[in-house]
Formats: sequence, structure tokens, C-alpha cells
Amino acid sequence: MAVLDLTEENFEQTIVNNDFVIIDFWAPWCGPCRGFAPVYEAASENHADIVFAKVNTEEQQGLAGHFQIRSIPTLMIFREKVIIYSQPGALPAGAFDDLIARAKEVDMAKVHEEIANESKNA
Repeated sequence: MAVLDLTEENFEQTIVNNDFVIIDFWAPWCGPCRGFAPVYEAASENHADIVFAKVNTEEQQGLAGHFQIRSIPTLMIFREKVIIYSQPGALPAGAFDDLIARAKEVDMAKVHEEIANESKNA
């Protein structure tokens, strides 16, 4: 599956319409970002059930600012419209595969329950 380029125009629609989205915040001048790109592309080919997307932080400064991206590359994983992972740094292929496997195992019913409880107590 091809990696989707996210913009302010298609970001929300992508998150709302897909249950599992992994986003790579990157920039063309970033060496670690360029080094991670083939790992990210390969993972996208191996996981057709996940939407893999990229945000060019140079072109999409509003998105980068909204998500407080301070270091690139930064990976962010959304499951059912909830951010379950956000961390800067490029990962080797094995570590990225492990992260994807762990993200698939997250009990989203429990996550949604915790969010609902937090909302009640706020």
C-alpha cells in the first residue's frame, strides 16, 4: 500500500475514516528521516490493514505545531481516533515491526473506557 501524504485538508478525514493510522512526521532535510523512509515504506507494504501516512513538517507547519512536533522524525499512532503512541526518533526495522505488533494488541475498548472515565472526573 502506498504511503499517504497528509495535509491540513485531508488529515482529519484520514483519522476519522480509518481505525489504524501510523504517521511519520518528517522533513526533506532531515538525515534520520531519509534513513527511516525505506523502513517505513517496507512496513507499509507488509501491513495492508493499516494506513501509513507522512506529514512533511516544512510544508504542513500547522499540523506540526498542532501536534507539538519538536523533533523529527516523530512517529504517531492513532487507533480509533485516539493517539496511542507518539515518540520522536527513527526506529530500526525490527523495532518498528515490534511497535506495530504492540499497537495491534492494544485493547481499544479499555482505552475508550479510560478516556470516558477521565472525562467524567475532569
